[in-house]
Amino acid sequence: MAKLDITHAVQTLREAAAPDGKSIVLHEPRFAGLEWEYVKDCLDTGWVSSVGAYVDRFEKELAEAFGVRRAIAAVNGTAALHIALMLAGVKPGDEVLVPALTFAATANAVAYCGAIPHFVDSSMETLGLDPDALDAWLTQIAEPGEQGPRNRNTGRRLAAVVPMHTFGHPVAIDRLLEVTEKWGLPVVEDAAESLGSLSNGRPLGGRGMIGITSFNGNKIITTGGGGAILTNDEYLGDRAKYLTTTAKRPHRWTFWHDELGYNYRLPNLNAALGCAQLQQLPTFVTAKRRLAARYQDAFATVEGLYFFVEPTDTQSNYWLNSVILDEARDRDDFLTATNDAGLMTRPCWTLMCDLPMYKGSPSMPLPVAREIEQRLVSIPSSAVLALD
Repeated sequence: MAKLDITHAVQTLREAAAPDGKSIVLHEPRFAGLEWEYVKDCLDTGWVSSVGAYVDRFEKELAEAFGVRRAIAAVNGTAALHIALMLAGVKPGDEVLVPALTFAATANAVAYCGAIPHFVDSSMETLGLDPDALDAWLTQIAEPGEQGPRNRNTGRRLAAVVPMHTFGHPVAIDRLLEVTEKWGLPVVEDAAESLGSLSNGRPLGGRGMIGITSFNGNKIITTGGGGAILTNDEYLGDRAKYLTTTAKRPHRWTFWHDELGYNYRLPNLNAALGCAQLQQLPTFVTAKRRLAARYQDAFATVEGLYFFVEPTDTQSNYWLNSVILDEARDRDDFLTATNDAGLMTRPCWTLMCDLPMYKGSPSMPLPVAREIEQRLVSIPSSAVLALD
């Protein structure tokens, strides 16, 4: 492996991202559409809370963008994932198979259900959950149970699989669905980072039983905070809407809640922002892919690292652009040098199995996830860096 020339790498990043010498953040939102108009409409009419025309419109347009029948807006992506797991049948004491390399919210939503995250290795080709590694692991540890496969080591039911499309790059979703069908496991798709990405020409988020997405301030489009539950099942869509709106039965005046519900509603004010942002999604995706192409060309001349490109047969939104260093020992020096130069870079997440609340959770061997954690660095990725 070639030694990384950090000075050259920083200079290359500077020239590709911000040749004017300005400091740049990792990812920032862009408000250049009708955001002011739509938000002002909410203020002028007084419809700023949990119901309103923009919520209905946002849900309809989201369903179209994700190619699903239903999209149910929620206060954030974590809340959406909590409800999605419940609707997939996850119960207290179950185990849910999730990537060890993910944002904490993926594992946290499992814990909210009273279930236990069971960590799975990743693929270097996609950065996401590796279906073949999962299949091999299930062959070792799974056995038939009355309500589906069980972990023979713990006796607990294996309730679901949660793939997460890391930085917008699609997992091998078709292969994963083959594996999960073989084992009788529902897929709850964490598409928090992948709005605008495609796998074999199809959007993500609606390929499993149920899915979710996120509109946090750093996502490709934002509602400030927000998320959505995605499904092609009308019954699950109705249940998602019901549970996220405090499980209140409709009535002109009576407050009747007939089961435990959650106040996970997205305010109309945030949905208005989302409607304006969603109109600009094609522009954002085009700009981010243009930036990725620029990075790919620039880093081709830098030894000691490579720019991560979208997996075969996919189209990534390149939510976060990343480089993979040849040597893990160079990571912190590269992070220090880039941030000192005013170029915000960040490492990947700490593996979930290393966090104190999940140290006792079951896990398969994680050699690839560990390599990615130690060698990947995300670089400035805002759409504004490549807009015309």
